[in-house]
Amino acid sequence: MAVYFKRLHFWMFLFFSFSALAQLENGKKTLVHKNTALSPEEKNIKALYALYNKGDEKKAYLKAHSLLKSSSSNRLIASADLLLAYYFNKRALVDSSLYYTRQALKFNTTVNDSLKNRLYGLSYNLMAINYKKRGLFEESKKWHIKGIEVSQKYNEKNLYYTHTHGLAKTYADLGDYKKALELFKKCLEYKEDEEIILGSCINIGDIYSDMKEYDNANSYYKKGKTLCEKTNNNQGRAVILLGLGANYQLQHKLDEALKMYQEAVVIADKGELNQIAVIARGNVADIYIDQKKYNEAKLIFSEGIQKAVQFGFLQDQVHFYDELQKIAVLQDDYKNAYNYLGKSNQIKDSINKLQKIKEINELEIKYNTSEKEKAIKQLEFENETKKLTLANQTEALKNMSLREEITKKINENTILFFQNSADKKRNEINLLKKDQQLKTLEISQQKKNRAFTILAFLIILIPIAGLSFQYRNRLKNQRLLNAKQIEISTQRINGILKDQELKLIKASISGQDKERERISQELHDSIGGNLAAIKLQLTNLNESNLSNVENLNSQLDETYQQVRNLAHNLIPKKFSNHKFCEVLESYLKNISEASRIKISFTTYPKAEINAMDETIQIETFKIVQELLTNTIKHAKASAVELQFNLIDNSLNILFEDNGVGFNTENYSRGIGFINLEARIAKLDGTFALDSKLKRGTIANIEIPILDHSNVKKNPVQGIQIKNQLIT
Repeated sequence: MAVYFKRLHFWMFLFFSFSALAQLENGKKTLVHKNTALSPEEKNIKALYALYNKGDEKKAYLKAHSLLKSSSSNRLIASADLLLAYYFNKRALVDSSLYYTRQALKFNTTVNDSLKNRLYGLSYNLMAINYKKRGLFEESKKWHIKGIEVSQKYNEKNLYYTHTHGLAKTYADLGDYKKALELFKKCLEYKEDEEIILGSCINIGDIYSDMKEYDNANSYYKKGKTLCEKTNNNQGRAVILLGLGANYQLQHKLDEALKMYQEAVVIADKGELNQIAVIARGNVADIYIDQKKYNEAKLIFSEGIQKAVQFGFLQDQVHFYDELQKIAVLQDDYKNAYNYLGKSNQIKDSINKLQKIKEINELEIKYNTSEKEKAIKQLEFENETKKLTLANQTEALKNMSLREEITKKINENTILFFQNSADKKRNEINLLKKDQQLKTLEISQQKKNRAFTILAFLIILIPIAGLSFQYRNRLKNQRLLNAKQIEISTQRINGILKDQELKLIKASISGQDKERERISQELHDSIGGNLAAIKLQLTNLNESNLSNVENLNSQLDETYQQVRNLAHNLIPKKFSNHKFCEVLESYLKNISEASRIKISFTTYPKAEINAMDETIQIETFKIVQELLTNTIKHAKASAVELQFNLIDNSLNILFEDNGVGFNTENYSRGIGFINLEARIAKLDGTFALDSKLKRGTIANIEIPILDHSNVKKNPVQGIQIKNQLIT
């Protein structure tokens, strides 16, 4: 069991040893023209990759999405797509990473051949990594070879060693350790990239461990550990812990191995290293099997299968089902063992269908070696035959004399045999006659016993059949009666619910009517009266009574204040009495407790978001309500992440859930979706939706925030504003 996961985790380091940090940093240096002034698009690319390399991955993700929507430059779009592909690859979301990698290749149309092929090399590496995560090694091998060709053509050393490392991993996965060690040691010569050196050290350690050269393995692991501590690389630490754990497990030091694996689980969970977390848990389960803690192992393998299905790890699923089958056999649970075997074979069949090319290079080598072995065996066979012919000639003479003696003895024995056989046949005939007589007596006795048992069975069966018939009729009548009672009770409940709904509707309508009546009365009595008086005074205004202007101003201010008070009364009290972010946090907390969905809410900058216009706050609150309602109704999610970011007078709302997702091409828009689009359009905003089956849904909303400056309170401006409100 340990050997399998040993191989798995040294695949894993390939996916993380060439982290996005190193790749994108190199990309940043070469995708921008050297010795020239940076254009706006080049500045955007540099800023985007700088965000990611600093560890601010969420902001880089948001900015990349923003650039995809706003930019018309193919070069900038391709760079943003490549960053998103690295972002999803790190989180083991293979489908999303493959999609954005293909998009990067599609928009890679820059005139500069060097830049174009640099981006091709990075994209080919991502394609190879993602296919290796799925267990499609021949497909991964193809993309690494294409990457080597591109990097050699334009003398890209970093990319050349990156793809060389990936190709070495593929050979190791296919069992060709000799070629793998040769390529990994070649990668150690490249001193300009510590990530490649670290990956080579760990993979060489894994190979020596599989070859049971544990001292060599530990020496390379220690070199890798030193590099990890120097660069603060948690991914490398986790992989080294897996390697050390496997080493201890192969040496039957189970307690030390368990400690290493558990430390790897903690680091992987903290850093969202999904496949490392799956592998480490599988290794913990293997230790439990060795310790005969079968129930704990079954629990961990079941959780591992769910994670492997979620992230599309086919080889992990096969291994977990195989291990569950072994546990079931050990516990004499052959029914579940058969079910696990069927599931394992089903996944293996799907892998065979996806992987069209099957180890062509290895077969060629085997064919050449087998031909040489055949030639050597043919020569050895000819030499042996010559020796045997000489030995057989001497033995043939001895056999001739022995055959003559044997024939004499056989003739004597045959005569005795025929005499004995005649006596035996007579005795057998007598015994058969006696057996026949006994059998006839037994048959007659069996017939009598059978007739008696049938008669007794019929006597007992008839009353039982009558009772069962009556019981069935009674049960049938009781079921019909229960069904009618349930139908009557449901009709009553529906009637009560409808009455309650009518009462609530009537109460709501009466409340609205009272509010309208109050607003109408307020407008008519106070505001209308003031306006009528102002109009009358303006009509009679002339040079003789210019002193009334101050009186008019005071009346206008009073009317304006009444309009403001009326408008503020219409705004919900929770926004006027509390800060916007506090109201939204309280609402999300209540929804989380009621629906048992874990909701994460972050804002930046909080003070500026609280200071937004109340109209935008109210509409934003309703948009969040609509998104949460759709998630609760349809997504079956257990976690939701909500982010508010106010950047350059634009409010970005990022809403993401981990639900079942949906196919955006076949999705029919409902009333809630239409209302959501209408609210966003009302605010001149934009709306992007990204979803896929079994991957969750992401909603990205951009709303422009206008600068609403306060109006100065001088008489002329006050009149203009009030006239606008009236009209």
